[in-house]
Amino acid sequence: MSGGLDSMLAAKVLEKQGVAVTPLCFESWFFSCTGARKAAVAIGMELRVENFSDAHLAVVKNPCHGRGGAANPCIDCHLLMLQTAKKIMEAEGYDIIATGEVVGQRSMSQNRQSLDVIEREAGLAGILLRPLSARLLPETEAEKKGLADRSRLCGISGRSRDQQLALAKELGIAYIPQPGGGCILTEADYGQKLAQLAQICPNYEGLDAQILRFGRPFWEGSALFVVARNQEECQSLSDRVKTGDLLFEPVNFSGPAVLARKFGGKIAKAEIESSGRKYLFQYSKKTPANPEISVKIIGQIEKSGQKG
Repeated sequence: MSGGLDSMLAAKVLEKQGVAVTPLCFESWFFSCTGARKAAVAIGMELRVENFSDAHLAVVKNPCHGRGGAANPCIDCHLLMLQTAKKIMEAEGYDIIATGEVVGQRSMSQNRQSLDVIEREAGLAGILLRPLSARLLPETEAEKKGLADRSRLCGISGRSRDQQLALAKELGIAYIPQPGGGCILTEADYGQKLAQLAQICPNYEGLDAQILRFGRPFWEGSALFVVARNQEECQSLSDRVKTGDLLFEPVNFSGPAVLARKFGGKIAKAEIESSGRKYLFQYSKKTPANPEISVKIIGQIEKSGQKG
């Protein structure tokens, strides 16, 4: 369950046939289950959350099936979700794995060829049920066994939401989330930032990828400085400090926090001073009321005093 309308509809179509449905959502360094939690509440189901951050990070770094328009490895990502779901199914005795996929809705991951590849490579050939497009696809084992009634499944295809909206009304679903991913990997600007990080540090970690989401990044060789743009980003950067980082926070004036992180070693004081003139310390001018602007530095070097 992604949190979108399609996955909500797929769950309710099966539930209406008497199937006991457990909505399953995955979270990683690049997306959360916030939308799915709202969607599950809206359809009266209890959401199950699986964190597969490390496995997903490996896929993001080296996707077998390429990327979309940004850094998004949609086919490999969906494949990983289904492989994980299959393990849960086999371990816990579930009968069906179903998704909210619609044939032809997304050019990369939901064309007919991609659907077949994902199903086959996940080891779910003939098992994976797509309730919204089922009547356009080969009959699954669940349908053959009578676990799902094919005549009561749907035959939706394409990018229009008209049929989904009509079905939502029929099923009594009042909460209609706006279409859109929620995966930051699909955003072109973030994709460029991640590509630069991968070039400088191919073995980057999840926290390294995450700090690129909060603020403006500036590189000085292999040292990264991220300047927050608002109070929320200041807190987000503070929450993601790693051993060896420097966190700069204005003490007695308003201004952004700055997180400094060096890849391949610690940040030297000279490096901070050089970069500081460009990015870190241009917060405010001295005034008679505030002659000594100071910066709190948490990390390897002491307060910079007048230089701050």
